[in-house]
Amino acid sequence: MQPVIKDAARNHWVYKMPTAWQPFLQLSRLDRPIGYWLLALPGWIGLAFASLSYGLDVSDLKWAVLILIGAVAMRGAGCTYNDIVDQDLDAQVERKALRPLPASTISTKQAWVWLFAQCGIGLIVLLCLPRLAQIISLGSIPLVAAYPFMKRITWWPQVWLGMTFNWAVLVAYAAKTGTINTPLFVLYAGLIFWTIGYDTIYACQDIEDDAFVGIKSTARRFGKHVKLGVGVCYLLCLTLIGFSLLINGSYAQYSCGSFIYGYGFENIEIELNIREVFSFIFRMGLAQVVLFPFFIHLLGWQFLRFRPSDGKRALKIFKSNGLAALLLAMAFYIWAI
Repeated sequence: MQPVIKDAARNHWVYKMPTAWQPFLQLSRLDRPIGYWLLALPGWIGLAFASLSYGLDVSDLKWAVLILIGAVAMRGAGCTYNDIVDQDLDAQVERKALRPLPASTISTKQAWVWLFAQCGIGLIVLLCLPRLAQIISLGSIPLVAAYPFMKRITWWPQVWLGMTFNWAVLVAYAAKTGTINTPLFVLYAGLIFWTIGYDTIYACQDIEDDAFVGIKSTARRFGKHVKLGVGVCYLLCLTLIGFSLLINGSYAQYSCGSFIYGYGFENIEIELNIREVFSFIFRMGLAQVVLFPFFIHLLGWQFLRFRPSDGKRALKIFKSNGLAALLLAMAFYIWAI
């Protein structure tokens, strides 16, 4: 049996597989499934968000399955690539020293072969997507390729991770609708701030080792204000997601701009439709109601319980973001109904 990675469960099915297989499965982080869920769930959120304007459809299930398969494969490929690039740094970080490459339970050549095998699965998924979704999917390659180097050149690698991990929301929306729009990009921006927040929490486990090795992160950048930084990221996340919900689909019908029916050369005549005003106000309130469980999870359960010096609690809070993503997807589906 291979050594158990520090933040993996000892009884995970990966450690019940043949010993020769375990380093490859560890390299793909299959013993830490929260990673591929955090890659797949933004795709499911994108499908739910698309349902606000395009309704529910049985094909959503097909896209959801493809997104999950692609997320598992490409998260594994991304982690394999990351470990190839970072193996010397990982050997100096306690939490990462038992990973297959720094622990020498697998060779770099074997890791490259495994990387391309996983990319092959990702390619099969890509070919099953509509054309626009395929083009958008390919746009994530530079993000994935550059990510391992971000921690060396910027204090904000979590921003890059947020752009990468939430790319599936764009792919899923395009797969379902054949288009993209402004509300979708507002949602994407909100999800980026969500990722910055939860990955800052995750990075608090390694602050001392990262400082020694020279790895940069928002956890180190925020310093003694790290909890405040996480809170601000979560507030921005909630604000942008709420705004995306309001402007999605029939925004023009409910925005104040839609109340302008005519204009002259010297003045603008404005006719207010009281029914539409109250409808807009109602939708604003309803948006807050449907997002309330997600709001409580981020600012209540996560932020209030977060202690930067408590690594075990930080890991537990980080892993809870799988539930947070499900709450958000459910909120959009409730809104769609």
